[in-house]
Amino acid sequence: MVSRVHKRTAMYRNLQLLRSIRYSHSRARASVLLELSNYIQVLKQKLQEYNQLTLATIRKVVDYDPMPKLEVETQEEGFLIKVLGQSSCQGLLVFILEAFEELGLDVLQARVSCAESFSLEALGNKENNEDIRPLDAQLVEQVVSQAIQNWREVSQI
Repeated sequence: MVSRVHKRTAMYRNLQLLRSIRYSHSRARASVLLELSNYIQVLKQKLQEYNQLTLATIRKVVDYDPMPKLEVETQEEGFLIKVLGQSSCQGLLVFILEAFEELGLDVLQARVSCAESFSLEALGNKENNEDIRPLDAQLVEQVVSQAIQNWREVSQI
């Protein structure tokens, strides 16, 4: 007889604990268990979403390349220089414009965005001065690439 009372008391305590998890006021055991079963399913779903979000964030960090991409194309008017970065790249524009000045390029047309990511598309033409070295796409790419590298070294300090 005492054993039954202990079992019933233990079951009642456990049921009270289960009710307290969801603040349930149901008296029926089946209702409490059904509520908790649904609650556990919702928690599993939230955990799965959280794990997917964490995995996506980790992948972004691994895939993140702070070095902006550079393309230089030769055109009739001069050179089309495209620089694309994944972040805003604060201060990079100054380094690139200094590289243009070093090359003796006049910027005929440019589009720049530094909001969420860095994007530069500039059309540069050789200035009319008596510079001895001829300008080609490879040299322009080399000088602008060096400017990007210098910016990266300065910005990491």
